[in-house]
Amino acid sequence: MSDFRKRPKDSYIHEADWAELYVLTEHWKSDLEFYNDDLKFLHHLIDKYFMWISKKENIDMVRQIEVGLVEMDNQSSKLLKQVNTSLHHLAELMDNPFAYDSHKFRTEHQQIEDDLASFVKSFRKNRKAVFSITEHVIDAEEMVRRLNLIPK
Repeated sequence: MSDFRKRPKDSYIHEADWAELYVLTEHWKSDLEFYNDDLKFLHHLIDKYFMWISKKENIDMVRQIEVGLVEMDNQSSKLLKQVNTSLHHLAELMDNPFAYDSHKFRTEHQQIEDDLASFVKSFRKNRKAVFSITEHVIDAEEMVRRLNLIPK
């Protein structure tokens, strides 16, 4: 999990003040919004360039990748909802320290960070797979066209 964090996993979340946690959570939200945009791009890439695929094994690979992207969409939406809830709780805690159970909040916040780190790892793996399969499919389809097996 430490590959996502810019700091080692320690007691930061349990020791930071509310304002620092709010800034950290805003960064998480920004990152998730970026990943959502990137997911849209990857879906667009698949939709635009893969509709011309003619080989069954390539179609199967693309379907598998699309399923992975849909799972990433779902994870991202869930995380973004959790982050927004966390921001709301943080705002309440800054206004009134007794508005929410601070220990429970910090434990939940730690879990969000762990889930986010796991999401980023999966996202990178899926993104790499999309580009790898894109390259493979484009090369394979081009080779078939050059052999005149598929009309232009």
